[in-house]
Amino acid sequence: MRPPALAYSGSCMTRQQRFDVHPVPTSPWVISTRELGRSPGVMCRYRRQIPAPADFKLEIIGVAEGRPIQLRLRFESAIEGVFVSGSADVEVVGECARCLEPLSYPLTVSFGELFAYPDSVTDATTEPDEVSRVVDEMVDVEDLVRDAVLLALPLAPLCRDDCRGLCPDCGERWVDLDLGHSHETLDARWAALEGWLTSTDDADIV
Repeated sequence: MRPPALAYSGSCMTRQQRFDVHPVPTSPWVISTRELGRSPGVMCRYRRQIPAPADFKLEIIGVAEGRPIQLRLRFESAIEGVFVSGSADVEVVGECARCLEPLSYPLTVSFGELFAYPDSVTDATTEPDEVSRVVDEMVDVEDLVRDAVLLALPLAPLCRDDCRGLCPDCGERWVDLDLGHSHETLDARWAALEGWLTSTDDADIV
């Protein structure tokens, strides 16, 4: 079962529209299943390095377009389809949600999903957005890897767990400021009184 639909940054196609498109044999994300055959238990392994598409990211964090994604894949033939599992290594870049400083770190995600054969019971009893399909003896793993990466990204990334963010008065990072940094603020009521006293003093001088 696929996770709920995600909001992809930079993606113009809905999940259903992507399922309606036949795999492109020349795409690096598409792998033929002919080597497996239809005998349950047969397994094949693949390694690929693929440039990251533009939509492998959330609003302020993700994989930069064109950066390499290192894939390790395992295809296992089953009665109902092909079970695809593996892992992907990526470099995540973004900015801290509190202090806006740039950040980056390596990330490894794991994934696994059944791609149903077109004439299987699974194919007949599930919707296309519930279980992926083997189409024309090919499997497209892009959505599978994308989902794994996006689900592993934090919605509010931090440069460090105890990041204090920015000073609300001057906008500087707290980590860069002196320990006793502060801004003197005058209560609005006292400010009005001070203005009245100043005007009174000026009147006395005249």
